Amino acid sequence: MRRQLAAFACTIWLCLTATAHGTDRLIPLDVAGLRAELSALEGRVVLINFWATWCRPCLEEIPTLMQLQTKLQDNGFSLVAVSLDDAASVETRVKPFMNKQFPGFTSYLSIERDMDSMTSVIDPAWNGILPTSYLLARDGSVAERLQGIYSAEEFSEKILALSK
Repeated sequence: MRRQLAAFACTIWLCLTATAHGTDRLIPLDVAGLRAELSALEGRVVLINFWATWCRPCLEEIPTLMQLQTKLQDNGFSLVAVSLDDAASVETRVKPFMNKQFPGFTSYLSIERDMDSMTSVIDPAWNGILPTSYLLARDGSVAERLQGIYSAEEFSEKILALSK
């Protein structure tokens, strides 16, 4: 319990530091932090998107996710993007990539050693396919697993159906 509280406090500190400085849009996150984030968003429709810089379909989908976040946030919708890139490549690969390709995009970065530990918070049977998104209902339950690329219209339809 003490370790979980320490991890949670560290995650919150990192998030607040990034927000306060306004420059870091890639926020480190561990399993405890993801659980805390999802708990804090209960009551909203949440789309959790797992992506990586080496996943071409993921990169094609990010502009759609950015559009959804802006368009649907007033409908009780939140986007939680989680990069599954190797945490060791943050400064050399992930941040430069985000700054160049998606300057307005904010994402968490998994600091867990393997991808399965982070995705298993939502889906212990995750099959390793990226991009994978999970649509969570307002009560925090998984309403749908979405694998592959979806259009803004497809995402919007699914999100709005849960927003009512």
